[in-house]
Amino acid sequence: MSILDKFWEYVEAQLEELKSAKTADDVIRILASPGCTGDAFFGGGGGDETVWDSLYEAGWKRVWAEADYYWCFEAPDGSMITYVEGDVYRGNSRAEQG
Repeated sequence: MSILDKFWEYVEAQLEELKSAKTADDVIRILASPGCTGDAFFGGGGGDETVWDSLYEAGWKRVWAEADYYWCFEAPDGSMITYVEGDVYRGNSRAEQG
């Protein structure tokens, strides 16, 4: 098995686990990436499945979306994440930019 195969297996496992994420903390734990710019990072943006799809399946709701790579979702518990080209930030970052 190649390194690339292992990478996509890891991405698929993250996406599967996100389908049960109920809080922003869950997402940040699942997508933890030491040294990343945001609170977490998703490196599988070029794949067939998306973080958006997994969170939608987990019961999250879209707060806003500017593009498929820049959006904010609200968790079932009311916490939020903002997704910017793979970087994940706790909260609604667009609202904070005022």
